[in-house]
Amino acid sequence: MKQTIQLRLGQQLTMTPQLQQAIKLLQLSTLDLQREIQEALESNLMLEAADEADAEVEATGLETERRSQDAQLEREVRPEQSSMPEDLPVDSSWSDTYDGYMAAGAGGTGGGSGADGGAELDPFAQHSRPQTLHDHLQWQLNLSRLEPRDRVIADALLDAIDANGYLRANIDDVVDAIADPEDIGDEAVEADEVEAVLHRIQALDPPGVGARSLRECLLLQLHYLPPEQPYRGEAIVICDAHFNALSRNDLDELRRHTKLTLETLREALALIRSLHPRPGSLVADVRPEYVIPDVMVQKRNGSWTVELNPETTPRLRVNPGYLKLIRRADDGPDNSCLKTHLQEARWFIKSLASRNDTVLRVATKIVELQQNFFDYGEEAMKPLVLRDVADSLELHESTVSRVTTQKYMHTPRGTFEFKYFFSSHVNTASGGECSSTAIRAFIRKLVAAETPSKPLSDNKIAGILTEQGINVARRTVAKYREAMGIPPSNERKRLA
Repeated sequence: MKQTIQLRLGQQLTMTPQLQQAIKLLQLSTLDLQREIQEALESNLMLEAADEADAEVEATGLETERRSQDAQLEREVRPEQSSMPEDLPVDSSWSDTYDGYMAAGAGGTGGGSGADGGAELDPFAQHSRPQTLHDHLQWQLNLSRLEPRDRVIADALLDAIDANGYLRANIDDVVDAIADPEDIGDEAVEADEVEAVLHRIQALDPPGVGARSLRECLLLQLHYLPPEQPYRGEAIVICDAHFNALSRNDLDELRRHTKLTLETLREALALIRSLHPRPGSLVADVRPEYVIPDVMVQKRNGSWTVELNPETTPRLRVNPGYLKLIRRADDGPDNSCLKTHLQEARWFIKSLASRNDTVLRVATKIVELQQNFFDYGEEAMKPLVLRDVADSLELHESTVSRVTTQKYMHTPRGTFEFKYFFSSHVNTASGGECSSTAIRAFIRKLVAAETPSKPLSDNKIAGILTEQGINVARRTVAKYREAMGIPPSNERKRLA
């Protein structure tokens, strides 16, 4: 094989560190961006938050003025005493009063000590973890007087209850799980004992916990209601003897078998619908997740304006004090370190400004293209794809995709993700296009206005949309309806 030397001309995109940092900041969400900024402030000594620095200077001035005023007031009130002694005579020590609290805190933090020195108490360790259904049931069992044998059975049953409050194991499986003679004694556990302990668990809060099926869950909640509750007996009969018809929402069969009047059956079904099919979700302490919008949309002087959220865009600057320490002609290690930090700080500030500018440009273009939505609502939403925004702003589609991911816009109609304004289209009879978001809004409007005794089927909804000029198939209506969580027509049927 002969070796040769050839020259080739070509273009190659090099991912410089600056470009990588800009792309990384562009695709971060608001919370991730705040975390990234905080890490940059902690690692780079040249960076500082301008607002925090100004506030610190102002607070220092106010503190100095306050101290001078307090000293002057002290001299005027008590001229005979110019200073306060450092140690005042007391008959008790700090540890006598707070020893128990400090000891408890030390145990929670894993080794912290009290007043005699050592590790400090971590205040964040005092925060309780979210309560679960298992914790709630354990707390109630601790208050009850159970025999040791019954408590072992109860613990095994609690381990088999899921987060929704249902028992996901058979009685025989629980019997097989309790096989340690040291915990239950010499006699083996029988199924009747497990059933008896299960009934005690089902009497705990929340009502319906420990059920093995939806039917049993509803019956437990109905029996938990007071006997004088209106239509309680009729609801128990429906759930106990006619649950299959209830699950199908077959109102004709329920009226035929229960022999109830129309009014009584309607009220009994309303009572059943007021019950909770997942009682465990009422107890679980789920921490809320907050959404911080990146931009704010408001209508001023008849036009929509877009502004960056000032809470998500802190002002950063190069520390002027450290900047003065840099000597251009000095190549020492300390000066080189300062120069490196200075260059990184300027790159970070520039990348952050570029990110904010790109987010603002994309948000402004979305508001411009979807102005009808902000004026008239979801039914006026236009079909929009990433390429439309990318071509208008002369950006790449991947850049627009990064900007619209996990970025939120606060509007008078609510807080929406940027991607909410992008949707596919359906052709209309007039040759135009209608977005899928608008079609979903039309479907919700039709379902909300339908007659409860004669709900609209998917075929009927498709026919109504076709009459309005929107060519949509029945299976498309069914897909959109299921995506919005709207049940089919037979399950939406109600008594008039």
